[in-house]
Amino acid sequence: MTLVEVLVTTSILVVVMIAVATFQYNVITYNRSTQTRLTNIQDATSILKIIVRELRASTISANGSYAINTAATSSITFFADIDSDGLPEQLRYFLLGQTLYRGVIKPVGSPAIYNPAQETLKIIATGIVNSPTTPIFEYYPGTYTGNGIAMTYPLVLTSIRLIKTNITIDTDPNKSPIIRTFSTQAALRNLKDNL
Repeated sequence: MTLVEVLVTTSILVVVMIAVATFQYNVITYNRSTQTRLTNIQDATSILKIIVRELRASTISANGSYAINTAATSSITFFADIDSDGLPEQLRYFLLGQTLYRGVIKPVGSPAIYNPAQETLKIIATGIVNSPTTPIFEYYPGTYTGNGIAMTYPLVLTSIRLIKTNITIDTDPNKSPIIRTFSTQAALRNLKDNL
């Protein structure tokens, strides 16, 4: 073999190795992006299922307070019996930074009281990046038929009959996939008055 043949063979081998390495890098990057996208979808779906289940079960509190205590664009406080013990707990979902929390307060005493110092907090999701034009919670009255705009502030809590929940998740802003918003809505079954 001459020196020219060795150089040509080495050059071809280097080009093939670069092409294979680039292809492998692209496959791994695509795989990670797809896995992140699927994880985001799965996380958003499970979060929304929990929130909707609890919102649908909202009811009058153990001390007779209305089912919805406070309602805002990035937080809601309501009452629901989540542990089936006959006493509705106070549930609070709220966004702090990019973290969505769930707070639970069990009623104590007779008459029942909900002591904020006894609230147990749990992180529901991180990487929540809802924009100001996409609130986490939107509220609709009993006259809502599927078309129309959400209630405006200040809200009349006793008029709320349907709550739409929107979650935009981006677990790693430096990487793909494109940010997506997941939405669902819950009719407040125990407050239904349009039948």
